[in-house]
Amino acid sequence: VQLQASGGGLVQVGGSLRLSCATSGDTFSSYVVAWFRQAPGKEREFVAGIRWNSRHTYYEDSVKGRFTLSRENARNTVYLQMNSLKPEDTAVYYCAADRGVITSSIRDSRAYDIWGQGTLVTVSS
Repeated sequence: VQLQASGGGLVQVGGSLRLSCATSGDTFSSYVVAWFRQAPGKEREFVAGIRWNSRHTYYEDSVKGRFTLSRENARNTVYLQMNSLKPEDTAVYYCAADRGVITSSIRDSRAYDIWGQGTLVTVSS
């Protein structure tokens, strides 16, 4: 599986963006697909994750109610819809995937072996 992340850009406070994470060479069946972000000078942190088969989703507290994960089978793509964006959402966003990620490790970047390139999200005030 290879991941292709896209959709980042510059947006004003309160605006919206939709990030995409697409796979080539395989499907996401049985995978957990997650988004992490890394702001300048900070560690990479979990944003959201989805179990492809069950569609169960997980969110970091600061994005609950603002960010929504969805998937599209036909395109083997996971979307991260980001609404009500804040300056603190500014970061490089990475998608990651792996099979067999247990629930207690969903938020741990070390649980994922497959990573896409980052896409920059900048929220201006």
